[in-house]
Amino acid sequence: MNGPIDWIASIGTVLAASLIAFDLGRRATAWGFVLFCVVAVLWIYIGLTSDAIPLALMNGVLLLINAWGVWQYWFHPKNRAEQS
Repeated sequence: MNGPIDWIASIGTVLAASLIAFDLGRRATAWGFVLFCVVAVLWIYIGLTSDAIPLALMNGVLLLINAWGVWQYWFHPKNRAEQS
């Protein structure tokens, strides 16, 4: 580990958490969930190629959770009605 993909995934994870934690509005939170999904895919790749299967499995679960967050913030019908 410690290659450029690891750094991108690490920084992306911090940025995604910041977007959600700072509560800058629905759009920023939605982008935080999208970024979490992207970095989860990177962490899965890192875990699989580094023989760190627990890291890959954990991020597989986190990918599903954050994909649910994307659905809730961007695509769920009740939230689309509020934005209109």
